[in-house]
Amino acid sequence: MAYIDYYKILGVDKRASQDDIKKAFRKLARKYHPDLNPNDPSAKDKFQEINEANEVLSDPEKRKKYDEYGEHWKHADEFEAQKRAQQQAGGFGGFGGGGQGFSDGNGTYWYSSDGEGFSGGNAGGFSDFFESMFGGHRGGRGQGSAGFRGQDFNAELRLSLRDAAQTHKQILTVNGKQVRITIPAGVADGQVIKLKGYGAEGINGGPAGDLYITFVIAEDPVFKRLGDDLYVDVEVELYTAVLGGEKLVDTLDGKVKLKIKPETQNGTKVRLKGKGFPVYKKEGQFGDLIVTYSVKIPTNLTDRQKELFRELQSMN
Repeated sequence: MAYIDYYKILGVDKRASQDDIKKAFRKLARKYHPDLNPNDPSAKDKFQEINEANEVLSDPEKRKKYDEYGEHWKHADEFEAQKRAQQQAGGFGGFGGGGQGFSDGNGTYWYSSDGEGFSGGNAGGFSDFFESMFGGHRGGRGQGSAGFRGQDFNAELRLSLRDAAQTHKQILTVNGKQVRITIPAGVADGQVIKLKGYGAEGINGGPAGDLYITFVIAEDPVFKRLGDDLYVDVEVELYTAVLGGEKLVDTLDGKVKLKIKPETQNGTKVRLKGKGFPVYKKEGQFGDLIVTYSVKIPTNLTDRQKELFRELQSMN
């Protein structure tokens, strides 16, 4: 099996932070998503490669195993167990400092401490070693194959702010299969949920992998969301701000009428309790809606209106 460089696939350095990996994945996932490239048959394969790379590198434990064992990171635990067992039975050479090696009877395989994989005295190298450990060895001495867990899948689901504010159902197509999910009200931008068993099928009877869904919430033209609170800017006519009055204001569940106090200043904020965003998985709980008044200065004044403003100015 050829070595797959997940770092190269995501275009990041081996020293990249988890945040760097997340940003790289999201950028590439948007670029190569099959729905956005219906005329490019290679986009689906590229998208799957990106998902696979992110599935490994975004998980610190999996990433550590990958850095040590390459594309065979899934077998790391079994490999270590087999190694210990055969060491105890005298089947492997001991590990010492510097170049650490062992033999499977056909050649000596050396573990590279910088994570580049194995090399050895025969032409099989890294992948042949694992074939001999986990079945299908070319010499015919293959052991019984163990069941391995299937690969996890990653998907990105885009929602509007108003969709995210309501519990609703959606159908996703993942790896050719339709998956019906219920999305709870209050999900956040960047939030990830796991659907157990909806990943790739297991190998040799092993359990299926999981499906990880990342929510991407689009910006709303009216409301700005911070946590469970919503913010909205509302224009108020100068005369209403000075003399007082009423104003209709949008909320997620309709319009409400607010009373404007006389002499309301530009930038005044009003908090409407319970009119914000629903709290995730806490039915009946909501954040607040913070309304900021923006006083609108009148334009195209008549001569008489200007005269009245001058009179007011002179009185002050």
